[in-house]
Amino acid sequence: MFQSASKRSIEAPMSYLLALDDAERLARARADLRMGLPLVLTHDGQAALALAAETAAARRVEQLRAMGGATLAITSKRAETLRARAYDGDLARVRVPGDADLRWVRATADPAEDLSAPMKGPFATLRGDEAPSPVLARAAIRLAKAARLLPAALMVPLDGAAPEGIVEVPAGLVLEARLAPLSEVVAARVPLAVSQAGRVHVFRAPLDDAEHVAIEIGSPARDAPVLARLHSACFTGDLLGSLKCDCGPQLHAALARMGSEGAGVLLYLDQEGRGIGLANKMRAYSLQDQGFDTVEANHRLGFEDDERDFRIGAQILKALGFSAVRLLTNNPAKVARMEEAGIRVTERVPLRVGLNDQNAAYLATKAAKSGHLL
Repeated sequence: MFQSASKRSIEAPMSYLLALDDAERLARARADLRMGLPLVLTHDGQAALALAAETAAARRVEQLRAMGGATLAITSKRAETLRARAYDGDLARVRVPGDADLRWVRATADPAEDLSAPMKGPFATLRGDEAPSPVLARAAIRLAKAARLLPAALMVPLDGAAPEGIVEVPAGLVLEARLAPLSEVVAARVPLAVSQAGRVHVFRAPLDDAEHVAIEIGSPARDAPVLARLHSACFTGDLLGSLKCDCGPQLHAALARMGSEGAGVLLYLDQEGRGIGLANKMRAYSLQDQGFDTVEANHRLGFEDDERDFRIGAQILKALGFSAVRLLTNNPAKVARMEEAGIRVTERVPLRVGLNDQNAAYLATKAAKSGHLL
């Protein structure tokens, strides 16, 4: 149908205005997975529909299964728990049985009922170039993790164009995504119990709902190593006083040390549960009640020992003008990550507090399996 020149001139800039850039596309993909919506992943001429196992609705599981060739992408850690072969190294593509329903998907992805219903499987897993490819599966898992969901995705190979209204994401965009640049949103004076000369800086990355905080004590010099701590958010320990970890005591001891020295900076990073999010952390706690240690619980959920990205802390320190730190930590990995990110660590300052009868085994696991110096 013929369109007037004026209508065409309006539609062209509108199309450009509404087009998603890479960061917006990734943010949209994370949000859609959290809402239980599918997305399309593409790579090297292949495409697949992907749906997060945790938020999938029964009707959508049935629709994807009816399309044929459905698989459930899980990490190799979760596959090991299920005794499923992970031919792809870091992940496994599990064939979805023809009669599988939402309950099967959830039971395969979530270890909550593993002990009460241990007879799962047997599982058949894909290998080689069978679709969806490992690259597409890897991207789906990466997005599920970024959305703070269980790292499992229901996938179906797609022939032809993507369904209307579903966001399309190149797998390379997911797997090669760089750390988003943080910017300071606001800073304000906040008198603290440890020092009235407290100042709070809030940082955000574009299109990310995480908010990272730098708590500056006094007026630390920018041309000398600053007493610093990278502290990952711990709702249960920091706010509720949980005895299951040593996070709360470490937070308060670090601030007290900075207050007594008159200067320091504490980075409060929005990386709850070693980067897996609060809901998954509570899942890990539930597994610990079944007898698994903190590392084993993370693995049964499909996560690595530690999913945090300490480059975020380095980026904030640089933004505040610091290039060298005296780092309050028992974790040598933090020292290594800071050095790798361009922050010089002149001293590791031990922070050994918080041991109690409830967390003794947890701390022993941190020392034995995560290398903490306790």
